[in-house]
Amino acid sequence: MTTLSETAAQIEQLRRDLGSTLTILGHHYQNDNIVGHCDFLGDSLELARRIEHIQSKHIVFCGVHFMAESAALLAGSGQRVYIPDPEADCLMARMSPAGALDRTLAFLTAGGQRLMPLAYVNTTLAVKAVVGRYGGTVCTSANAKKMLAWALEQSGRVLFLPDKNLGRNTAHDLGIDDSEIFQLTLRNGEIVNADQAGSARILLWPGFCPIHDIFMEKDLQSARAKDPACRIIVHPESSPEVTAMADAAGSTSFLIRCAAEAKAGDHLVIGTESNLVCRLRDLHASRGVIIDELDASYCKNMAKITPEKLLQTLQDIANGSAEAVVLRGEEIEPAKAALERMLQVCA
Repeated sequence: MTTLSETAAQIEQLRRDLGSTLTILGHHYQNDNIVGHCDFLGDSLELARRIEHIQSKHIVFCGVHFMAESAALLAGSGQRVYIPDPEADCLMARMSPAGALDRTLAFLTAGGQRLMPLAYVNTTLAVKAVVGRYGGTVCTSANAKKMLAWALEQSGRVLFLPDKNLGRNTAHDLGIDDSEIFQLTLRNGEIVNADQAGSARILLWPGFCPIHDIFMEKDLQSARAKDPACRIIVHPESSPEVTAMADAAGSTSFLIRCAAEAKAGDHLVIGTESNLVCRLRDLHASRGVIIDELDASYCKNMAKITPEKLLQTLQDIANGSAEAVVLRGEEIEPAKAALERMLQVCA
């Protein structure tokens, strides 16, 4: 049986053999056994921005499937994108079926009503294509506030999907009251209350991230009971109740920056995916920064990317049998337009 260290050695040998023809990208939620083999590590926005600067023929994306789709969408001619496990899905991305979104937007824009769809990047290519066809765009947790403000300037009304928590938290950051926000209801794969939206400025799709929705108000109360001086920071995919109780809420890159800027003796309690929290704890322990999890929360789909699967992918690339991410032709242009609108606004 091959040991983890032997697998790691084989991966590194293949990286050397493939040289400049290979680039491995990794999301921050990957565990350290994968992160150590990545050429670049980042959140969704950072990695999307990285694609246009990569010259390698082969791009291996260690993350979940929608991220690999986005990379394939932005990759250049002749470049191929691979994901070590195509079954590494995103539960939140599956909460917004493309067909249901299309029918909902058709209803909400009937008769020329103005409404812009703004899709969180945690969506399938099919959903991004629908959004693109309706003149919409996408966002990440790092630029959600800027993109929502931009979308409101363009149309006056926005359908934010699929994360109701990020949508409401971002609207609150812009000073938008709950009275101007309408929560859609998904039942049996269809939105059933779009006719009740009235004149609400923000319509929220009813999706959520199971990794961040797990954090509860009692978790913050427990953390403060243990150390009243601790600083609690959470990801904005957490519920509005949790973000309101936290000292700060922000994107993955924001959480990383808070840890890097903490002073010796500071005690941070971080609410996000546990691989990242544990990595930040170890990284900054030597500086005397104390970092704890708000609660243990691991993404099982991120965990599907294992060293063994990464090794197999590199072996397949080396022998010419690797299967690249394939995009449906009719979805490419509208989905790419939605992504590129974001990159232009945030350039």
